[in-house]
Amino acid sequence: MATVAVGLSNWANASARGKARKAGLIDATRMRQLLQQSPDAIATSIAEFGYRNELDKYADKLSGVDLVEAALNHNMDRDLNQVLSFCQGHLKGLVGIYVERFTYQKVKTALRAIRSGVSIDVVSSQVLPEENEANLPWLELVSNSDTLQEAATALEGTKFGNALADVDGDNLMAYEDALDRHYYASATKKFREGTTRHPVLLRYLRTEIDHRNIINLFRAQRQGMSSEERNELMLPGGRAITTTFLRQAAEAETGEALLEVLRRAPGFDDSGFDEALSESHERETLDPIVRVLTGQRLDLLNRMNMLSPLSAFPVIYYIESKVLEVRNLRLIVRGKAAGLSQEDIEAHLEF
Repeated sequence: MATVAVGLSNWANASARGKARKAGLIDATRMRQLLQQSPDAIATSIAEFGYRNELDKYADKLSGVDLVEAALNHNMDRDLNQVLSFCQGHLKGLVGIYVERFTYQKVKTALRAIRSGVSIDVVSSQVLPEENEANLPWLELVSNSDTLQEAATALEGTKFGNALADVDGDNLMAYEDALDRHYYASATKKFREGTTRHPVLLRYLRTEIDHRNIINLFRAQRQGMSSEERNELMLPGGRAITTTFLRQAAEAETGEALLEVLRRAPGFDDSGFDEALSESHERETLDPIVRVLTGQRLDLLNRMNMLSPLSAFPVIYYIESKVLEVRNLRLIVRGKAAGLSQEDIEAHLEF
């Protein structure tokens, strides 16, 4: 069971609010009902599920997929701020470490815009809408940077600048990998020592690192990367899959061979992987594998949530569930706009 800190933390209140928010999310049945609708109709429907304010904010200049995307992203940022605001003391510190990842994601979004040469007008209206105050620092970064190296220089003196200090050139993947490594190294260190030490949250984060490495291994294999390139993608600090097994896994030339190596790693859960790998080959997408891993993490969070009801887990479980809701809604509207069948869209959804 997780250690419950004393002091100013409002464990019971925050836990109850996290659980109430979790109960209010769109369930699988309602999500499948949205699959029957057009993007414009979906926008109308999800307004009743807590997205009305953001939809109204962007309705004057956006419609269809663009409207829903902007509303989803803005709502997620607002939700994270609200969650942090009702956490206090030590609890707020723990949840804050977890929430930091979303700021790293915004930096990566800004870097992608810079690398692709998208105009600031397009970025501020569609990619990082200026109506969302959380986007303003990153819009400024895009506006003032013509290259990734200029962006890294502009970030000097910040934790993001520290993450990018050793990255040269114009390789976007190298910048994104550096940000991922920095976040996970920083978060695991905070959960391992000092006032934010939390062995159970550390365990969860290390499981997440394992899952990121598994996905990167399968993706790199399909992209035809060399074993050396695959090794370079690995994030350190995982729980079940040690450096030795990662090196062996990077040598595997097929998905089946990769899975066999992973199965030899202590603590690797292969439940559902045979079916996921078969479906992945059939559909030529990694989504089935991602879905298995997402389900494992949510199950782990739910168990920790049940075992430690007065802890950070009810709040973090809600955040991850909210992320999943936003991701599913985004997939639905994008799939509809692309003309995909309901069956194809549903195959990519995660519940």
